[in-house]
Amino acid sequence: MTAVHAPGTPVIEDGRLVSTSPATGAEAGRLPLATPTDVARAVDRARGAGQWWAGLGFAGRRERLLRWRSLLARRIEELAALVHTEGGKPVADAVVEILTAIEHVDWAARNARRVLGPRRVRSRLILAEFSAHLEYQPYGVVGVIGPWNYPVFTPLGSAAYALAAGNAVVFKPSEYTPAVGQWLVDTFAEVVPEHPVFTAVHGLGDVGAALCRSGVDKLAFTGSTATAKKVMAACAESLTPVLVEAGGKDAMIVDSDADLDAAAEACVWGALTNAGQTCIGIERVYAAEPVFDAFVGKVVERAGRLTVGAEGADIGPITMPGQLDVIRRHIDDALARGGRAVLGGADAVRPPYVHPTVLVDVPEDSDAVREETFGPTLTVNRVRDADEAVARANALPYGLGGSVFGRRRAMAIARRLRSGMAAVNSTLAFAGMSTLPFGGVGDSGFGRIHGEDGLREFGRAKAVTRRRARSLLPAMTFERTPADVARLVKATKLMYGRRR
Repeated sequence: MTAVHAPGTPVIEDGRLVSTSPATGAEAGRLPLATPTDVARAVDRARGAGQWWAGLGFAGRRERLLRWRSLLARRIEELAALVHTEGGKPVADAVVEILTAIEHVDWAARNARRVLGPRRVRSRLILAEFSAHLEYQPYGVVGVIGPWNYPVFTPLGSAAYALAAGNAVVFKPSEYTPAVGQWLVDTFAEVVPEHPVFTAVHGLGDVGAALCRSGVDKLAFTGSTATAKKVMAACAESLTPVLVEAGGKDAMIVDSDADLDAAAEACVWGALTNAGQTCIGIERVYAAEPVFDAFVGKVVERAGRLTVGAEGADIGPITMPGQLDVIRRHIDDALARGGRAVLGGADAVRPPYVHPTVLVDVPEDSDAVREETFGPTLTVNRVRDADEAVARANALPYGLGGSVFGRRRAMAIARRLRSGMAAVNSTLAFAGMSTLPFGGVGDSGFGRIHGEDGLREFGRAKAVTRRRARSLLPAMTFERTPADVARLVKATKLMYGRRR
């Protein structure tokens, strides 16, 4: 008897990973399934390729990465169509995702030398006879485990920066979007055909585990907090350093002096884009008492206009079929515990789709408030003021992003959020800002991609000192005399002994 699988569920047939559309069940790709031996071989090949890639220098890598950027831009419609077919994401949202990824490829290529290249560092008076030098050397081979919800933007946020830093990359795409991952690798090979600098291995979780244990020099992971802990445990066996971008439960705070139309527009986008399947998506809102009712009304009016469906709709299907049960459980729990649905509700889950749902008066200890939902749902709760909003927003172990709408106090409120990122009078804007680091705290992970911090994440800091003169205050030598030590004591007191 042949097993029946929900559309979008990865299937293994004859040693190949078969990917299908979550909306229609149409096949999107059929990729070779990697064994642990295959993964090890991919890493071995990447090690040699990485030496060649590093040897190109910053200028050589920049030229090739910018050519790849241009290729991605020219073929954006082709890639967006594949993202839509394989993951169900509306084509317009896929275009925005790819555009943002292209911006990061461009920035990483153009800025790698400035951020990572060799440079002189000022030395201090106590070691004035030495000059100081700093550079960031590539790790060698970086493993990247990518997610399905943003199968272009998120993995390239690691891979492009790792490549710009001089590393080779072995990429394990999500089993829900392997065809997109292979497309990225194949187009890179069109620009860099000489060596396997950027390659992919495909499969389920066991292939990701094999990559963790394959001898990569660093691993960048994006996914759930639970899986992140397994990745870290596997990498700990060999002390392989890890960069983790895990789950989120981001909050928006609407202060009493906020522009409510702008706040509602941004809230609906931040909560419902990509059917709510966004790690930095707005899942909770805390609105100050004086503006609560008006804000909720504006959100419901805008969210209620959105269309749901496979083609040309604002909201597409839930990519991972199993997530439908989580979304349904969160809605049911919120309603059972006294919450009210002012849009959508118990009948919003209609596989493979979920219709926009806005819940109010939801208890803070409910699943819908405390757990990552990853669907087009939103809780909006009333608070006395911004202080109470910050306290509630910071009450969870997650700390990825967040948003604040207001005028007089908005920046101060944003700084108080326990999160790696925050947007003031917008949502999600920090993701597209290539000059800023991206990452979280707590259960949302650690380490940073994007920006200068993202480049440094993929280079080992190498410090070099060089003697340029004889030591006037010899310290690190057995040739020092008692008089030398006395002068050291006197110099220490003169330089550091005064209270300032």
